[in-house]
Amino acid sequence: MSTKDDQPKGVSAESAEEVLTSPEDEVLGAPESMNEEKAGAEPGSFIIMFFILGFIASLLVGWVVFPKLLYSQKQQPIDFNHALHMELVDDGCQSCHFFREDGSYSGVPALEQCIGCHEEVQGDSPNEAKFVEEYVAKEREVPWLVYSRQPDCVFFSHAAHIYKAGMDCVTCHGHIGESESLKVYEENRITGYSRDIWGKNIAGFKKNPWDRMKMDDCAECHAEAAGSGTHASVQTPVDRVVDNIIHIAFPGTKPAGKGTSVQTQKDACFVCHQ
Repeated sequence: MSTKDDQPKGVSAESAEEVLTSPEDEVLGAPESMNEEKAGAEPGSFIIMFFILGFIASLLVGWVVFPKLLYSQKQQPIDFNHALHMELVDDGCQSCHFFREDGSYSGVPALEQCIGCHEEVQGDSPNEAKFVEEYVAKEREVPWLVYSRQPDCVFFSHAAHIYKAGMDCVTCHGHIGESESLKVYEENRITGYSRDIWGKNIAGFKKNPWDRMKMDDCAECHAEAAGSGTHASVQTPVDRVVDNIIHIAFPGTKPAGKGTSVQTQKDACFVCHQ
């Protein structure tokens, strides 16, 4: 026999729908949707983080690691005290780095200029003893590593800049006359030139005029001397690129400046490059 409670109860469609969509189920379903949104956001966050880390790593490699690999460090054959010698000479830098009678620049002193004072060992300096024993006594020229050495095709007139322009040695060479020892010579493994040409900053920025010796620096100084603030008197690679872009975009348009030499007022590359 069946009782009243054992008999099946009828469930309407509305009641079934309410049961399926009860608030408890909605609450339970909320975390699933949040997890789906979070899962969708994770790949994008990973890509952004990967890009940031890659960018930082690239900066460290390019600005810190690469310069250390690009430049080798060398010591001069002997150390030299500029400050000590400046106290003993009468004409400052030109006592050793003088101009010849024909106006040409002597550059690094030859051994014959030093023998007058260093024919015998003076004092107890190890560098002095090494200089006299290995170079003076054997009549060997000191193989100095020249920080400002330019390519053979570059001509630079010291006389024009010192006598005509009235420039001081410090403008290009810094306060080397006050130094008591020579700095480490850093040589570019690819070009073979000193790091002083490009400059210490791998990005090319500089604080002082003697921080580097590139063509752009010559052009900048010549532009200031010529009173032109828009176009360098000696045309630089950047100027040529700008002029080419202007010429392509606006055919027939003349560049802002001729990019001429201050010395000749002509398009003469041979003024500096011979």
